[in-house]
Amino acid sequence: MTIALFADRAENWQRYRAPLERAFAERGLEVDLVNDTDAPETVDYIIYSPMGPVQDFAPFTNLKAVLSLWAGVERIEGNETIKVPLCRMVDEGLTGGMVEWVSGHVLRHHLGMDVHICHQDGVWRNGIVPPLARDRKVGFLGLGALGAVCARVLAGLGFDVAGWSRSAKDMEFPTFSGAAGLREILGRSEILVLLLPDTAATRNVLNNETLAVLPKGAVVINPGRGTLIDDDALLAALDSGHLGHATLDVFRQEPLPPEHPFWAHPKVTVTPHIASETRPESAARTIADNIARGEAGQPFVHVVDRKAGY
Repeated sequence: MTIALFADRAENWQRYRAPLERAFAERGLEVDLVNDTDAPETVDYIIYSPMGPVQDFAPFTNLKAVLSLWAGVERIEGNETIKVPLCRMVDEGLTGGMVEWVSGHVLRHHLGMDVHICHQDGVWRNGIVPPLARDRKVGFLGLGALGAVCARVLAGLGFDVAGWSRSAKDMEFPTFSGAAGLREILGRSEILVLLLPDTAATRNVLNNETLAVLPKGAVVINPGRGTLIDDDALLAALDSGHLGHATLDVFRQEPLPPEHPFWAHPKVTVTPHIASETRPESAARTIADNIARGEAGQPFVHVVDRKAGY
C-alpha cells in the first residue's frame, strides 16, 4: 500500500480529500491518504503546501517525492531537508484560470474599457477608437507553463505577441532572451504581462531603468510574482505619465496593507491574488498522475530545477 501524506492547512484537507481519493481510484492506485502520521518513515509521497505543518522532511526517510499544491516554489525550493524530487503544480484548472484572467485584462486595456466603466456620468465618449488586435503589441516576460499558453491564446485573438525568457525558446511568435532581448521586448510592448517565477535573477526585473524602456503610455499587468517589480519605481513611472496603468494581482506583502499607495492610485488596479487558483478537482488529477508515474518507475513531471529556483 502506498502512503500519501496531505500536508496542508486543515481546512484544505476537507476540500481535497474526496477529489484525491477519486483521482487515485480512477487510475487504479491503492493509496492510503492521510493528513497525519506517527510513522513518517512509512510515507511515500507528501502532498504539500508551505502553509501546512511539515517543514522538516528529514524524518521521512523513505520518501519518493514532494508534490506541491502551489505553482510557485520560492517558499520551499530552498528547503535543504528535501532530498527527493520536488514537483510544482501545473494543472489544467490553474492554467485555464490564468489564461482567462490575463486575456480579460489585456482586452480591457486594449479596448480602453475603463473609460466607459468608470465614467457612467451621461457624457457620450465615442472619440477614442482602439486599434485592432493585430496592431497592438503585447509582450510576455516569462514563457513557462503559464506564460506560453497565455501568449498563444492572445496571439490566436490576433494580437501582435512577443515573449521573453531567460533562456532562448523557439515558438510560433517572436521570442527574445538575455539582457539585450529584454530591452528589445520592453521597447515594443504596449501591454506587458509578467509571468516570471520569483528568483534572484528575476527580482526587480522592472525597475527605474527597465520601466523607462517601455513605450510612453504602456500598461503593465502582473499576475506573476510581486517581487518582479520595484514598487517605488512603478509608482514614479505612473506619476510621471510614462506608464498609462498597472493592473496588479500579486504583491510583496499579502494581503496588501490598506495604507499601501497602490490602493488609492488612480492608475493602479488591485486584484487580491485571484488570477489563478489551484482547484481541487484538476490538481488532484495532476497529483495522482505523478504518483502513478512514480509507482510505475517512470520519471516525475514538473520537477523543480533546484539550481534555477523553479
